[in-house]
Amino acid sequence: MQEHRMSTVEHRPLLRLHYEEAAEAYLRSLPPEHFMEAEAQATQRKITLESLDVLTTRRPDVQVFNELLVQYPWGRQQKLRHVVPDNMVVIHEKRIKAGTSFKVPFQPVPPFWMLEYVSKSNRRKDYEDNFERYERELKVRYYLLFYPDEQELTLYKHTGRKYRAVPPNDNNRHPIEELDLELGLLDGWVRFWYKGKLLPLTADLQREVDEQSRLLQEAIQRAEQEKQRAEREMQRAEQEKQRAEEYRAQLDQVRETQHALERELERLRARNGSRSQRPPGNH
Repeated sequence: MQEHRMSTVEHRPLLRLHYEEAAEAYLRSLPPEHFMEAEAQATQRKITLESLDVLTTRRPDVQVFNELLVQYPWGRQQKLRHVVPDNMVVIHEKRIKAGTSFKVPFQPVPPFWMLEYVSKSNRRKDYEDNFERYERELKVRYYLLFYPDEQELTLYKHTGRKYRAVPPNDNNRHPIEELDLELGLLDGWVRFWYKGKLLPLTADLQREVDEQSRLLQEAIQRAEQEKQRAEREMQRAEQEKQRAEEYRAQLDQVRETQHALERELERLRARNGSRSQRPPGNH
């Protein structure tokens, strides 16, 4: 790996320019195999990014980077060093502006967690060299090393002097307590649990959305059916009300006729009664 000396007397704008030029030179120097990723590595990277994307919705201070060049000074002569993790996690409340590279001296916080996925049939990087740089030079808090083909997962935690493997807990998962996160193998891949719950993948979220959509459509159909039933009930009730009003009108008419007949009968009775009380011969 190409190294560049940094002068401690350089001004920060010039120093930043020096970093940019070094980043461009490093990227041009990468061999073709660096860009050739095995399917297993690509799959694990996809799983990691999808899972940690969900984590960032619950922990906005968690920022995830993919194949980002990390630049930092090292040694008494402050030589400029490079490393490119498969994924990197940084913890900071404000958005990290990295651009073409993560320039450690210009960032508010250092890398918190490096993640790398190794295929022995397609070794794109010198992972042993990376391990030493994470442990001795950058002193990254956590380092995940996963061999998909061999199903070997190791999570390292820095003690301040060196890395020690984080043993699995009772759930057979490796905890990162600072993030309330656990990781372990599930169906052959590294998966992530936040506060004990498995972080879903895009496909899982899509299935959940589809299921919720199906349940919503069923609820809408039931509501529409209930609305139609209620409308039919209201229509029947309105018809019953109209018939009842018609019956009341007919009943009122019958009662009115009955009253008229009763009045007529009373009149006739009164008339007949007055005739029967007249003396004979007075016609």
